[in-house]
Amino acid sequence: MGRGRMRIYLGAAPGVGKTYAMLAEGGRRAGRGTDVVVGFVETHGRPRTAALLEGMEAVQRKTLAYRGTTFTELDTDAVIARHPQVALIDELAHTNVPGSRHGKRWQDVEQILDAGIDVITTVNIQHLESVNDVVEQITGVPQRETVPDEVVRRADQVELVDMAPEALRRRMAHGNIYAPEKIDAALGNYFRVGNLTALRELALLWLADKVDDQLDRYRADHGIAGTWEARERVVVALTGGPEGDTLIRRAARIADRTKGADLLAVHVTRSDGLTDVSPADLTRQRALVESLGGSYHQVVGSNVPDALLDFARGVNATQIVLGASRRGRVAQLFSRGIGVTATAQSGPIDVHLVTHEEIGQGRRWGARRAAGPPSARRTTGFALAAIGLPLLTVLLVHLRGQVSLASDILIFQAAVVGVALLGGLYPALFAAIGGSLLLNYYFTPPIGEFTVQQPEALLQLVIYVVVGVTVSTIVDITAHRSREAARARTDAEVLSTLAGDILRGKHASITPGHPYSALGNILERLRETFALTTVTLLERAPDAPVTPDTLRDPDCWGIVATAGGEPCTSPDAGEADILVEDGTLSLVLRGRTLPASDRRVLEAFAAQAAVALRHERLAETARQVRPLEAADKMRTALLNAVSHDLRTPLASAKAAVESLRSPDVAWSIEDQDELVATAAESLARLEHLVANLLDMSRLQAGSLGISPRRVAAEDVVPRAITDNDRDAVEIHIPEGLPEMVADPALLERVLANLIANAVRFNPPGEPAVVTASAHGDRLELRVIDRGPGIPAADRDRVFQPFQRLGDRDNETGVGLGLALARGLAEAMDGDITPEETPGGGLTMILTMPIRRPHTPSDDPPGTSGAPAALTPDLAEGAAADVPESDLADPLIIDRVAAWRDRIGHGNDRPPADQQRRDRD
Repeated sequence: MGRGRMRIYLGAAPGVGKTYAMLAEGGRRAGRGTDVVVGFVETHGRPRTAALLEGMEAVQRKTLAYRGTTFTELDTDAVIARHPQVALIDELAHTNVPGSRHGKRWQDVEQILDAGIDVITTVNIQHLESVNDVVEQITGVPQRETVPDEVVRRADQVELVDMAPEALRRRMAHGNIYAPEKIDAALGNYFRVGNLTALRELALLWLADKVDDQLDRYRADHGIAGTWEARERVVVALTGGPEGDTLIRRAARIADRTKGADLLAVHVTRSDGLTDVSPADLTRQRALVESLGGSYHQVVGSNVPDALLDFARGVNATQIVLGASRRGRVAQLFSRGIGVTATAQSGPIDVHLVTHEEIGQGRRWGARRAAGPPSARRTTGFALAAIGLPLLTVLLVHLRGQVSLASDILIFQAAVVGVALLGGLYPALFAAIGGSLLLNYYFTPPIGEFTVQQPEALLQLVIYVVVGVTVSTIVDITAHRSREAARARTDAEVLSTLAGDILRGKHASITPGHPYSALGNILERLRETFALTTVTLLERAPDAPVTPDTLRDPDCWGIVATAGGEPCTSPDAGEADILVEDGTLSLVLRGRTLPASDRRVLEAFAAQAAVALRHERLAETARQVRPLEAADKMRTALLNAVSHDLRTPLASAKAAVESLRSPDVAWSIEDQDELVATAAESLARLEHLVANLLDMSRLQAGSLGISPRRVAAEDVVPRAITDNDRDAVEIHIPEGLPEMVADPALLERVLANLIANAVRFNPPGEPAVVTASAHGDRLELRVIDRGPGIPAADRDRVFQPFQRLGDRDNETGVGLGLALARGLAEAMDGDITPEETPGGGLTMILTMPIRRPHTPSDDPPGTSGAPAALTPDLAEGAAADVPESDLADPLIIDRVAAWRDRIGHGNDRPPADQQRRDRD
């Protein structure tokens, strides 16, 4: 059974109708007789969307209970058991309720696809991992629910659901997206024209890249070498000469004339290595290209114009920028040059020949000695011997009376050496033997016969042949070694480029095999360097036998990463394969047969690919272990820190109780009251310490329940001041400040901790000051003291658990106060920042989000909309008050449950244990 196909409706913005389009497509397929079922669809209460569900079969959702609340999720097993032809599954980026088999819905979809079921699903552009930070910068709304780009790129079809910003705002105003009471707030915030326009451009650009990848794959699979001008791409050819800077800047200006055009620089390294380039110049020019937003590439080829045009056609280039020839006019009479040849053979690709200061300066000597591949030089040597020796014979026959036989032999000897230098051993042997016959027939008595009368003449001919053969052999050996050295230099250039990419960390990614990861970059470099169509890295299955038959069995191999067209599924599927890692990995090449001389470079690429794969897997393991390491450090620090702080209040309480119980002392009423008060105070300190430790543990474990709602600064600040500190604190909060979004009890604890610290370290008689101000979508609460302050180097350290900066008295506590305060603030999408008070002291700035209206992203992770287990009123009320940064996190389930409990208890204040004030 093959893998199912996936079709994704990509929404340019919330509310454009991606769910409607998915259901409409499902209805069309069902009308054509396809077996279609609804796996999971959320209508968000929109009547027109709900109407499309009528008459469609829906798989029963799975019910999960979490922290007293019931949620419904996609039942993956039920969909697979039903096994329809097509399953409709909404919200690909959705986060499943804790306790589900997979953490994300896209993982559920992958399992369904593996079962051979086609899936039609939806996702918004703001949920793609690669644009997550960009969306937050544009809208000010962080997206916690994301899906890896590679999941969407692997889809067989991606269709954009788009709508003009003005049309989407009209749709919002008509009540087709939100309830009437939410429309004005949404139009003034998330659904501003600028936000929608930016999201639309992001969606179009991302989809353009996806379509570009599909086009490249189609052209590779169908062997299409011609250029399709679907997108402007400018290729600039670099030789390593000083004119390269001029060519790069000229090509960049050409690319800048078209928005979205690509700039690619390519250097062709001759396969025989017979070129003379400056590595320093190439390195500098590569940096220049990348600084201008382009990319640098290097290919290997025996014929520079052909290799250049093959690369240009491979990347679907529309324009090529070349430098005008540096050769003089005389040299151009014998060879047209790279620029003229490339122009003549470019076909539909436009070629720009750019003038520069090096024109007419001539080529470097190293470049001039490159006369083509060995086969071409050998052919030229035979031709020179076959034509040149008869012409030389005619000339010497006319000079027979003026030139002696010895001179004739020396002249023929010089001709043999020339042929050896040009064509190598075999043309030189041909010239030596042919020359001896011509000398014998035309110049050695008796003339006109192949006989020799004089022994001296015979000796001269023999010496001529021996010297010719010897010189030819030496020249051939020298040429062979020169070619080997040149080839080694070519290999070094290729490997140097590869090493540069790895050291630069180009396209580094956390996902092994991703097209832009280090491994994917190595495979892509290998593919373009040797003009291949597909490069695939395969991994042998752990249980696969090591036999020759496994090289042909796709079931024994898994695809780790691929670049180019259709990936190879087994080592025998390509023209060449290189086994690495003791045969567990195989680098498979498809496109053309490579010479054996390239094997060394291919093995280096394969070894680097294996190293990159191992590095990425180790990095992923390290990322998974890092939270465990942090938790272990937390537990170790906890044990070290509480050994004294737990023992002290316990000892005090125990001593007071044992004194009261002692029959040896008759305590007065005043003494008994004092001992009871001492025990109560010690136990209160112990209770406060344990509460802080538990809350810090919950924060570290990600299980602290938070119930955000609208909170006014003028309401929460007075409640955070203890009765003992009320006279030591001044409150300056202006009227008309917007409300914050926070859990009132937790916010009170944070402020109580900051205020208590300010009062404790303030000079006697100097009050601490609390002020508030609004800045954009954030509200700042400042707690100001005039105490000794904290050095700038230690300001971040005070927020680490169990840090007291050397203060070890028995009253300061275990050192959790500020760490817990910042952790609680960050859990509510806030932050605490210390800064110096002008004139001396410390100012703690608590920044909290201001209430903002509900957007389609403000959905709990049950359905990316209102949880089905909640009533519509409760769901809308909850979503309207939750900040976006919290909604995509699984902890939202705790918060929705808290809302439900609070509504069920008549909006009473939180329990007493949530109202404790942190005086540490």
